[in-house]
Amino acid sequence: MRKEPSTQSKPLKNALAELVQNLGIGKKLREYDAVTRWEEVVGEQIAKVTKATRIDKGVLVIKVKNSPWRNELTLRKGEIIRKINGSLGSNIVNDIRFV
Repeated sequence: MRKEPSTQSKPLKNALAELVQNLGIGKKLREYDAVTRWEEVVGEQIAKVTKATRIDKGVLVIKVKNSPWRNELTLRKGEIIRKINGSLGSNIVNDIRFV
C-alpha cells in the first residue's frame, strides 16, 4: 500500500528544523555559526585585527594580523570560548587556535 503525502502544511521553521535533523547537519551548521558570529562575540576592535577562518573538530581557527594581538587573545582564550559557546547556546567550540 502506497503512503500518500501529507497535505498538512507545516510552518517553514519546523520544516527546516526537520530537514536539518534528517540530513544530520545540525552540528555543522552550529559550527558554521561559531565562525560567522566571531565579530559579534569579540567586538569591533578585535574583529579589525582578526578573522575567523574555519572550525575543525571543535577547534576554531582565527587568523590574527600581528603577534602582540595573538598573545593578548591567547591569554583571553578561555573567556572568548565561553562567550562564543554562550552565544551559540551549546558547547561547540572546545579550543581556539590563533594563527
